[in-house]
Amino acid sequence: MKALLVGGGAREHALAWKLLQDDPSLELICAPGNAGIAEVADCIPVKATDIRGLAAFAERADIGLTVVGPEAPLAGGIVDAFRANGRAIFGPTKAAAEIETSKRFAKSLMAEAGVPTAAAQHYTDADAALRAASAMATPLVIKASGLAAGKGVVIARSSEEVERSINMMLRDCVFGDAGSEILLEQFMEGEELSIFAITDGTNFVTMLPAQDHKRLLDGDIGPNTGGMGAYAPVSIATSLLIDTVSDTVFEPTLAAMRRLGRPFTGLLYAGLMLNDDGPKVVEFNCRFGDPETEAILPLMDGSLLDLMMMVASGESIAGASPLLWKREFATTTVLAAHGYPDAVRQGDVIRLPPSPSGVHVFHASTVRDNESGQLSTAGGRVLAITGTGRTLAEASQRSASYAEKVTFEGRQFRRDIGKRDLERDAGAA
Repeated sequence: MKALLVGGGAREHALAWKLLQDDPSLELICAPGNAGIAEVADCIPVKATDIRGLAAFAERADIGLTVVGPEAPLAGGIVDAFRANGRAIFGPTKAAAEIETSKRFAKSLMAEAGVPTAAAQHYTDADAALRAASAMATPLVIKASGLAAGKGVVIARSSEEVERSINMMLRDCVFGDAGSEILLEQFMEGEELSIFAITDGTNFVTMLPAQDHKRLLDGDIGPNTGGMGAYAPVSIATSLLIDTVSDTVFEPTLAAMRRLGRPFTGLLYAGLMLNDDGPKVVEFNCRFGDPETEAILPLMDGSLLDLMMMVASGESIAGASPLLWKREFATTTVLAAHGYPDAVRQGDVIRLPPSPSGVHVFHASTVRDNESGQLSTAGGRVLAITGTGRTLAEASQRSASYAEKVTFEGRQFRRDIGKRDLERDAGAA
C-alpha cells in the first residue's frame, strides 16, 4: 500500500517511524518531510497547507491512506477534499477541527456538553477586554482564540502583565488573525496531563498518557513554547483517572460534536489540568500532540497503522483490540535553535553522533545539503531525542546524555524533563 504522511516535524518523523515498524513493506511518502524523514521515506516538495496540490498528488499516485500530522491542513479542510475524492484519510473535517482552531468554539462546546473546564470570557476589542480584566484576579490566563503554534497563551501574574498581553494580542496583533479574538480564562492550579484518543466519531480508544513541558527553561520558567519535552507513562495517570477522563471528557465531547453535525474522527487530544477537583480540560487539539507523540509511539506494542486505516476508511473501531504498551518508560528532550521561540535563527550546522541503543532521534526542523551532506537547522524546534528504558530515570538519562552530545550553535534544551515523576520516585524510595 502507498501511504501519504502530511507534515514535516518531529511528530511526523515519529509517525513515519511507527508506520514503517507496523508494515516495513509500506510505500511511505511524506509532504514535505525533513532531512530525517527523508532517510526512511520519499519526500515530495509539496507544502502541508497546499491542499489542492496534495489532493492532486494523491490521485496521481493512487494513495491508499493519508495521515495528517499538523493542524493547519486540517483547519484548511484537507479531510473534506480527500473524502470528496473517495480517498481514505485519518483526521477530522474542517468543521470538526474547529475544536482546536477556535478556543471560543471549544469553550462553548464544553459548556453545552458539561465537560469540566475553566470559566472564560471572549473579546475582540482591547478596551472591553482591559475593562473586564481589571475586575478579575491574577494570575489570569490570556489565550489567542485561533491557531498560534502552541505559543498563544500567556499566564499573566500581575495587572501590568495582563494589560501588556491584551495589547500585544489585540492591538499589536503579534499572532495575526489567530489573536484577533482572545479568551480571558480563570487560572487553574495543578499538574498537566496529555491524553490522546483515537476515534471513529463514536467509539474511541485512549493512548498512553504523557506530560508535556511547555516552558523554555529548566524549572518551568521562561516563555511558552510549542513544547520542550515530554515523558510517558505518567504516575498520576492511573487507570481510574483514565476511566474518569473517558467518561467526563471524551464521551460527552464526541456526543456533542455528533449532535452539532460535526462528528470528530481521527485523533482527539485532551490537554488536562489535574487538581483536587478532578481533571479539567485546558485545551483540545485535533491531531497528535508534539512532542508527546515522540515519547508515546516508541512505547506502543501493536499496530497503529491498522487502527488508523479503520478510522480513515470509515469503519467502526468498536471491536478493535485494546492498545498494548511496552513495560518501559520514554523521555523526549527537544533541542531548539538559537533565539527560539521568538527570533529563531536558521542555518546552524548540526553535528549528530551515532545514536546508541535505547535512543530515537526524530528530526523536527532540519535540512541536508545535497552536495556536502551537511545537516543544518531550519526552524525553531530542531530535534527531538527520545530515550527509552526500564525506569524513567534510565530513559531520562539516555535522552539527556545524547542531547548533550548533539551540537549546533545556539542550541537550547531542558535538562529536567520528567522531573516531577523522578522526584516522586525519589520520595517513594
